[in-house]
Amino acid sequence: MENLPVYHGPIGKEEGERRLAQDGRDGCYLVRNSDSVPGVFCLCVLCEGLVYTYRLHMDEAGSWAAETKAGVQKRYFRKIKNLIAAFEKPEQGIAMPLLYPVTAQTRAKTHTEAHMPSNSLSSPHINPYHQQQRQLHPAQGQKNRNKKELRQPLG
Repeated sequence: MENLPVYHGPIGKEEGERRLAQDGRDGCYLVRNSDSVPGVFCLCVLCEGLVYTYRLHMDEAGSWAAETKAGVQKRYFRKIKNLIAAFEKPEQGIAMPLLYPVTAQTRAKTHTEAHMPSNSLSSPHINPYHQQQRQLHPAQGQKNRNKKELRQPLG
C-alpha cells in the first residue's frame, strides 16, 4: 500500500476530509487507514461537498475489494491500483467516479507552491468522465459529516 501515490497512511477521518476539502473538486480522492478496523483501508471521495468513505480490504487469497452500495456485486482485484482504475469509471457503486488523485507528493508540491510566487498558470488534469453530465444518486458509502465509519463485519 505504501507504494500507492494516493495512500496517506494513518491520517484519521478528519485529516482525510480536510485534505479532500482543500482540493475541493468533486471526484478528488485518497486512501487512508481505517480508524476503527485494523488492517482495513478507506477510499474517500469528495462529492458535492460531502466525503464518502468506502472500506477496502484484502481477502485470504490476496485480492482487493471495496464495499460499495447495496445491489452492486462485489468485485475483486489482484492489485489495488486496478481497483482504483475500475472506480475511475461511472456507475461502479460509489458516489461518483474517482477523478482527481490527492497524493502525498501533490500535497507537498501544493504546500510548497503556496509559499512561493508563481509566474505561470497550469491547467489541472481533467478526466473525460468529469465532463459528462451525470445524474448522481449518492451511493451507500458513508457521508462523513458527524458520523463514524460504517461498521460491518468483513467476513
